[in-house]
Amino acid sequence: MFPKVEVLARKPADNASGPRRCVNTERGPSDHLLAQETRVLNLLMSPRPGRTVRGLIGALVETAADALRSLAPADQPQPEIAPDPADVYTDDEMPETEAIELAAVEYERAADAARRADRGKRAARKILDRLPAGIYGTWRVFRTPSSRQTPDLVEITRIFKANNLGPVPMKSCAPSLKVELVDTVPAGIETLAGVAV
Repeated sequence: MFPKVEVLARKPADNASGPRRCVNTERGPSDHLLAQETRVLNLLMSPRPGRTVRGLIGALVETAADALRSLAPADQPQPEIAPDPADVYTDDEMPETEAIELAAVEYERAADAARRADRGKRAARKILDRLPAGIYGTWRVFRTPSSRQTPDLVEITRIFKANNLGPVPMKSCAPSLKVELVDTVPAGIETLAGVAV
């Protein structure tokens, strides 16, 4: 057996003002990852008797995952997960994993492009919305009537109050679809066609 490796920690002053700290040890990123590096080296140099290469790799992956998870801010809220809609795929209808991955990549790319486009539109409208109709340089600014209609909540509320009908009925909007790239599926999570469920 090889002796255990001891790595000297750096001075905490290097990262005392860092925004992220280990939620368990309160160490800054460099000191925390240095401690995890010691764990990895000890795993490599002092393997348990009977542990296979596969088991060793699994232990190394779990050690790295622990290091990254524990560096997350302690007060970071976890996203609320809405229940699946009624019309999700059945087991027989599930697409191939590769098709799902391609769809998720395209969805994230399109969603990111839409977010950037929305930010650009909002910035431009800060100037354009207050302009009177007219020609400015090579651009004509004008407005057209909208054919879309939306309920007049102010008038509906007035009618409800006038007739003692109580509060205006409201319903929640449909849940937002999100995709998130994951490096590894945590142990104990069941998967369906390669997708965590």
